[in-house]
Amino acid sequence: MSQHPIRVACLGAGYFSQFHYDSWARLNDVALVGACDLDADKARATGIHAFEKLDALLRAVQPDILDIIVPPSGHADAIRTALKHGVRTLICQKPFCTSRDEAEALTRDAEDAGATLVIHENFRFQPWYRAVKSALDDGHIGEVLQATFRLRPGDGQGPQAYLDRQPYFQTMERFLVHETAVHWIDTFRFLFGQPSAVYADLRKVNQVITGEDAGYILFDHPGGVRSIFDGNRSIDHAAENHRLTLGEGLFEGTEGVISLKGDGSLWLRRKGATEPHALMPAQQWMGFGGDCVHALQSHVVAHLRQGAPLENTARDYLKVIAIEEAIYASAELAWKVSVEDCDG
Repeated sequence: MSQHPIRVACLGAGYFSQFHYDSWARLNDVALVGACDLDADKARATGIHAFEKLDALLRAVQPDILDIIVPPSGHADAIRTALKHGVRTLICQKPFCTSRDEAEALTRDAEDAGATLVIHENFRFQPWYRAVKSALDDGHIGEVLQATFRLRPGDGQGPQAYLDRQPYFQTMERFLVHETAVHWIDTFRFLFGQPSAVYADLRKVNQVITGEDAGYILFDHPGGVRSIFDGNRSIDHAAENHRLTLGEGLFEGTEGVISLKGDGSLWLRRKGATEPHALMPAQQWMGFGGDCVHALQSHVVAHLRQGAPLENTARDYLKVIAIEEAIYASAELAWKVSVEDCDG
């Protein structure tokens, strides 16, 4: 007997939601059954059964999955409303909630209801980071010593910065780390393990915006590995599409170096060599960021259908929030901060 498609409803129809809707539509085992947005025109523009109120959506379509694609201020109400209506699988966009206390409360609410809550942190699903992980595990660069990612999207200059795509970026009190660097907090955890301490030096380059938009973050990982996030949204990098990788990376070990280029290609240079060879060539990726939205959503479907282990459950993602808090504490105090001190 064949299984029924997994019924998916989406809350939110803003800029980034297009990648979610596109991905769900490409999954054979999924039926998109509803779209909800306070702006009825945006909801209707998805071409799916449209709603303005989440209660009405959930009563009408009774989804198996609710995909929450709204800013943090809307997360708590959306999750609690979904749990009240019996939805047992929820995917929630990052940043998760408006505070750590709220995130912890919502995580408990979901667990108490027997629901699965996954945070849509998709950068660890980008194909180049999955390939880097495999290469590191296979010993391609020997003992891993350090890694660097240089964020250079080039979209942060002038009074119109971010207004064409995500205008709320301009007024976020915590911006570079809370909205953007959080991707690499999670990705570095995925690649190198939970950091024990962080040091951060943050600043604001574009005085039009409220929060920080540049800075350095140093992470201490198990086994003596160090990773560095070097971010500046006002500077670009060598790429036709600056939003594909958002910058360039280096992963360095005792036997070689892996370089991530702006076209998504990976290059391995062995110790003593002068020229690298392609570890993963550039490709014409669908969707956003190497189709990482699709990879994450496929991951959740595989969990529901085959019981595959889940990454980035809300409970695990609380560790990312603890690291973020340690980073902001370090920037304020101007010294290295133990993550454990912020993970209590």
